[in-house]
Amino acid sequence: RVFAAELPPARCARYPPALRREQRIEPFPLRVLVNPALRVLDARLVTAPEGCASIHGFSASVPRHWAVHVSGVDELGAPVSWEASGWAARIVQHEMDHLDGILYIDRMDPRTFANLGWRELLD
Repeated sequence: RVFAAELPPARCARYPPALRREQRIEPFPLRVLVNPALRVLDARLVTAPEGCASIHGFSASVPRHWAVHVSGVDELGAPVSWEASGWAARIVQHEMDHLDGILYIDRMDPRTFANLGWRELLD
């Protein structure tokens, strides 16, 4: 069980400033976790749109915990401990779900499932 996640500054800049503040979308360096274990730190559920390369071109609103702690080891076997909140916590939970065979569509509000490229389909 391995996941890698990164949120570079250029990617953060793609989001509108208000959303960046509201969802705490902040850059973080590449993190690799082997055999990660997740613990919820803040059980508040925050709903926001998510997408996934596994289901390209679609998004839906997904509730996620606001803050989590993930621990494991890195690619060299060194211990890793990460307290993530906001958007970083959302990413961690999304990736942990993948390791358990769960996609965001399994957690989404189905009324919000949307094709992001629907305008191109009309052409």
